[in-house]
Amino acid sequence: MAIVISKDKKEAGLLNTVKEISGIDISSCLQCKKCTNGCPMISLAKVTPSEIIRRLQLSIGDSILNSDLIWMCASCEICFSRCPMHIDMSAVMDALRMISVKKNAAKQKGNIPLFNKWFLKTVRAFGRTYDLGMIAAYKAGTSSYFQDAEKVPVMLKKGKIALLPSLKADKKYIKRIFKIRK
Repeated sequence: MAIVISKDKKEAGLLNTVKEISGIDISSCLQCKKCTNGCPMISLAKVTPSEIIRRLQLSIGDSILNSDLIWMCASCEICFSRCPMHIDMSAVMDALRMISVKKNAAKQKGNIPLFNKWFLKTVRAFGRTYDLGMIAAYKAGTSSYFQDAEKVPVMLKKGKIALLPSLKADKKYIKRIFKIRK
């Protein structure tokens, strides 16, 4: 993909916003591409983690917000563990997702934002994810009620998902986390 560089000062704002939200200074990136080589989502994405960093460094800007990778990132932190400069790419991706939502940029095709929404709602409500509730809400949102339904009894039997949510989490602590992230 060709990178077009303009002299528009407005585009540098995205880099500053990402730094402000994530607390990560990406100026030290060496472009060694270790983040890209370790990324488990790279075979599905059109843009690489190193390209996102480079575009931010060059102040190319808002085109990054339309990237599929910011929605596909699993925040597994393999990139962070490989990075010689200790750049936390998952924090950068979180910041880019927040900015993308605020700016109503093009969202990833499919249901990734819907899944993220219900995941966070269950964490906010119960202090940790409530798998069965999250799956039910997600299925209702996608109208795919019976897709993969045959797997639920097996997962319940093996203890992979619980019928009831865990109520062990410290609700005050969770509220504080969500308050900070706004």
